[in-house]
Amino acid sequence: MAAVLLWIWIAVVVLALIILGAAAAPLLGKPGGLRRAAVKLQGRQAEAMRLQASAATLEQTLLGLQQRAETMQRRLASIGQAAGPK
Repeated sequence: MAAVLLWIWIAVVVLALIILGAAAAPLLGKPGGLRRAAVKLQGRQAEAMRLQASAATLEQTLLGLQQRAETMQRRLASIGQAAGPK
């Protein structure tokens, strides 16, 4: 009877190892995919950094244009006052 129980336990352990191996097999192919995904993410990160720098430059340009527009409005107002009411 003990021999039968031993063989049952051996069969259960072997079956568990087979199931574990079947579950782990697809995961062994994942590192290549993860590596490719990491490379893509690094590329996107670099692109985001470039876009962020471009956005900062654009913001500075817009601030300069806004200052120029305010200066022009002040000049036009002073010209209008200098011309006097008609």
